[in-house]
Amino acid sequence: MKSDLPLITTDRLLLRVAISEDIPQIIRYFTVNKDHLTPFSPTWAEGFFTPEYWRYQIEQYHLEIIHGCGLRFFIYHKNQPKEIIGVVNFSNFLRGAANYCHVGYSLAETAQGYGYMTEALKSGTEYVFQDLNFHRIMANYMPHNRRSGNVLKRLGFVIEGYARDYLLINGKWEDHILTSITNHHWKP
Repeated sequence: MKSDLPLITTDRLLLRVAISEDIPQIIRYFTVNKDHLTPFSPTWAEGFFTPEYWRYQIEQYHLEIIHGCGLRFFIYHKNQPKEIIGVVNFSNFLRGAANYCHVGYSLAETAQGYGYMTEALKSGTEYVFQDLNFHRIMANYMPHNRRSGNVLKRLGFVIEGYARDYLLINGKWEDHILTSITNHHWKP
């Protein structure tokens, strides 16, 4: 299945779906960035930092692609294609009259401030709009996460609302700002 997996390249980055050989790098990414990511993440699942957990997750990610219900990328520097610097997950695919999905993302603490997430999300959004023909992508962020809000604004996501106690993040219900972007080239 490896050759059938989507691969997105940008000027500086590679976005690709994980394979089992990536498990040590995945665990390293989340371990090294645990303190940085915890305030913005749901409580870590039991076993999250183990190879067994990630073998199962990768299998699920591949099944999501096969069944057309999700697409989860890890972000790599082009010149360091083994080191993960971030994640972009397109999930909750809904077709029919809705034709939308959600996007979530994270970036290594050491990769902040270089425009990598803007570059990765831009190319990922283009892929989801052009290759998967979605009409709408939704992204939500906590009001105090200004970096995330700024990335979304730069990419053309517009604020649509405010949801109180929207997601359970790090053991606490957090408010979120709701945003979306629509595909003006969508074809039925």
